[in-house]
Amino acid sequence: MNHTEAKPDTRVCVPPVRDDVVYLDYQSSKPVDPRVVEAMAPYYTQNFGNASALHGVGDEATEALDEARARVARFFGANPEEIVFTSGATESNNLGIIGYALRNKRKGDHVIISEAEHISVLNVGKYLEKNGFRVTRVPLDMYGRVSPKKLAARITDDTILVSIGWASNEIGTVQPIAAIAELLAGRDIALHTDAVAAEGLLPIDVREVPVDLMTLSSNDVYGPRGVGALYVRKGVGVAPVMVGGGQERGLRSGTEDVASIAGFATATDIMASEMLAEVERVRAMRDRLVERVLAEIPDVHLNGHPTERLPNNAHFRFEAVEGEAMVLSLRDYGIAASTGSACSSKTLEPSHTLISCGLLHEEAHGSLEFTFGRFNREDDVDRVIAVLPDVIERLRAMSPLYRPKK
Repeated sequence: MNHTEAKPDTRVCVPPVRDDVVYLDYQSSKPVDPRVVEAMAPYYTQNFGNASALHGVGDEATEALDEARARVARFFGANPEEIVFTSGATESNNLGIIGYALRNKRKGDHVIISEAEHISVLNVGKYLEKNGFRVTRVPLDMYGRVSPKKLAARITDDTILVSIGWASNEIGTVQPIAAIAELLAGRDIALHTDAVAAEGLLPIDVREVPVDLMTLSSNDVYGPRGVGALYVRKGVGVAPVMVGGGQERGLRSGTEDVASIAGFATATDIMASEMLAEVERVRAMRDRLVERVLAEIPDVHLNGHPTERLPNNAHFRFEAVEGEAMVLSLRDYGIAASTGSACSSKTLEPSHTLISCGLLHEEAHGSLEFTFGRFNREDDVDRVIAVLPDVIERLRAMSPLYRPKK
């Protein structure tokens, strides 16, 4: 079968709009673009072969897998052989960090991460500590950024790996990854970055920012959930953390989900064509929301860096109001927002990122995150502003902690 690269559909994409909800939680989950769903369909009913099989149907799956790997690699400036497909970002973080640490333990036992990392990186750090490694956590400034100078001060002769996320999935602050890569150049210390929050929103090219390991997710570019990738720069040694049949160059065993991987590739094709225009559109909506919230609601603050932040992210702190109460109140009006990372939403602990930025527990608990995406409409901002001031006023009226400033 002749596989041809999927071109972004020039027809008007019918968005998965839900009239019953204003969805502003794109950082936790994105809808799959209908064009991606269409591209995946043949791999469930026609081109369904196992890429490890030796017959013709298996060869077709292998061709599709190779083609998808090349397309995903191209979007990030990588070579196809540097892309390892996984089940998602959490597995990629485990493989990248644990796999590198195990493979290179003879060179040292010290790993550095930041206090702004996703929970899947923080918990990997705890796992390493239980298994003979030393892990140092770099604090953040008030905007949630890592200082390369503070990072450098924590490097020792035994440091083998630094893991700093490209951007915060919660407050949206973008880290100085290029400066960190330059700092580590020539030190024989690998740099891993969880780029999931930034992909599709910022230009990422590993030829320009020479990271050694990079975690990627399909859903964050409007592809299917349950598939991701780890970029492993050529020459970087990683040990598998899951063994089996030896797929993905022995680094990630298990039959490849060709349909989802093909969807991932199609999503990157579409993003490559549409990202610049899409980013400007979501930035405009985000900026309008920030402007109106700060102007129309008293005692509210913008969390994260004022300029070095993801273009779709608006993360607010409302004095004397609980984040969970705001989310549930907005839910009653058909507005979907969040208090921060969805992977930590079922705990009662305040955001570790906000605490590291210097906020008190009660301040961190009063945060609300809005993240825009491809299928938001211009009037979504108006629908939020129509109810949010009244929600905040009502919740503050019930709070014994709120004291209006004169």
